[in-house]
Amino acid sequence: MVLRRFAWPFGGQRASFCGSFTGWRECPMGLVGTEFQVVFDLPPGLYQYRFLVDGVWRCDDTKPIVRDEYGLISNEMLVTLVENNTHPAVQLEPPPIRRMNLDEGTILTTMPPEPPSRNSGMQIAVFRHRVSEILLHNTIYDVVPVSSKIAILDARLPVKQAFNIMHDEGLALVPLWDDGQGTVTGMLTASDFVLILRKRNIRVLGHEELEMHSVSAWKEAKLQYYGGADVAGMQRRPLVHVKDSDNLRDVALTIIQNEISSVPIFKSSTDISGIPLLNLATLPGILKFLCSKLQEQPEGYPILRNQISSIPIGTWSQHTGRASTRQLRTSGLSAPLITCLDFLLEDRISSIPIVDDNGSLLDVYSLSDIMALAKNDVYACIELEQLTVENALELQYQVNGRRQCHTCLSTSTLLEVLDQLSVPGVRRLVVIEPMTRFVQGIISLRDAITFLLG
Repeated sequence: MVLRRFAWPFGGQRASFCGSFTGWRECPMGLVGTEFQVVFDLPPGLYQYRFLVDGVWRCDDTKPIVRDEYGLISNEMLVTLVENNTHPAVQLEPPPIRRMNLDEGTILTTMPPEPPSRNSGMQIAVFRHRVSEILLHNTIYDVVPVSSKIAILDARLPVKQAFNIMHDEGLALVPLWDDGQGTVTGMLTASDFVLILRKRNIRVLGHEELEMHSVSAWKEAKLQYYGGADVAGMQRRPLVHVKDSDNLRDVALTIIQNEISSVPIFKSSTDISGIPLLNLATLPGILKFLCSKLQEQPEGYPILRNQISSIPIGTWSQHTGRASTRQLRTSGLSAPLITCLDFLLEDRISSIPIVDDNGSLLDVYSLSDIMALAKNDVYACIELEQLTVENALELQYQVNGRRQCHTCLSTSTLLEVLDQLSVPGVRRLVVIEPMTRFVQGIISLRDAITFLLG
């Protein structure tokens, strides 16, 4: 074994090292004098390595550089035993003073796109590190206006009135204000409306009760029917929220880990004279901000040019041969809507592709589409068990008109997918075959952010 010192003498605030002998995992470097150093005990052999300096991958252009068959650039070093095999070629004392210039060294921003390879894991890890750095150094004020309007409903409102307001204002969720506690204590969502419709026929809430039953009373009733054995424990669970001082990475993780679509932002400073709620943080806002940052130097992120078929993102059909953490659900037009809604609630997903008998995409039914039944009290005139997906889509078209179904191909690049998902109103992309529109998979905003954060 031979001790070898690796050094980055070109400056920077922080530096890490990775090489073929570390499995391309990052190793921190220590600052010795005016350069970053790290020492490894290596067997004789030929090795490749590179440096991560202030979030940018670099090579030392004063050392040998190689480009592999996938176009990736690295430094290369041959390790041999020296003389009597006992003296390592390593210098641990501080090197002579040298002017540090970040313009020196090769910046790895000109690598061509590569197919799935042994380097994909490293490429993803590097990209995720950079994404995390961007989000860690920005706060919620970078994605949410300092001054804006936000709808808040009084928890004492009747359920029927609350859902009518949500429909009229085009809201899929809304914060609930508890006047007694003087703060926001919960959220009313489209899922609540679904649960009410699901249980209306077993006397949880009848149509007449919806006229008088308050939202807060419904929330308590929901705990009784869906809370399981530890109902008291669920009642004590505080509202999931973030502070306006939180960084964007923590905000995004809060949304993903709690499986919610948005999270209330509370002001950090205590102001008893005003409402503590600043706004709602959402994944679309975070992704749009992130995309704007990535597009400032897209050539610096070669993974953005990779096809999504080579990236672990989204939910895929078994026909594609790709592994997914959950099953890809689809539904036909003749399927009962209640079955479709059960899939959405049980899998904790927001939408399901609607396909024809050949599996080709016709439309997408989203959880928020259920709000169309709130117009003119349509829900009071129907039996949910008898409503088909086709009936529900027709009602949706009558209320809101036909809408575009956003799609992509398995050959679409990651950059193209992120660009589409960052457009306001686009919450998911259905992956289809170009000729037949056969549904191959689906990539949601949550899938995208989950992949980006690892």
